[in-house]
Formats: sequence, C-alpha cells, structure tokens
Amino acid sequence: MKRIDCFHCAHHYITWDRNFPYGCRAINFKAKRMPSEEVYRSSGEECLSFTPKTKTVRKA
Repeated sequence: MKRIDCFHCAHHYITWDRNFPYGCRAINFKAKRMPSEEVYRSSGEECLSFTPKTKTVRKA
C-alpha cells in the first residue's frame, strides 16, 4: 500500500474545528485523521480524488 500524503493534495485543507482538524474539498468532509486514511479505512481503496498541488511562483 502506497500511503497518499494529503499535504501534497490540492483538495486538502486545515479546518478550524478542533475535533475534525483535516478536511477534503473533493469529497466534502472533515476528519480526525488524514482524509486519505479515512478513505482507506472505510472503503479499502486508495483515495481516487488525489490531485497534486501546483506550485506557484511569486514575483517580487
């Protein structure tokens, strides 16, 4: 099993909810653990919504 790192996903975000600090905009839910872990625990499949973040270059 290759672990998906949600911190590198474009859909991942940190919530203000202390009980559910991690969120996924693609699947529209919040969780106590990383969303990819919750997807794997509930379905037995890797997250199919993973989209790598694109890097933006800032000009000064």
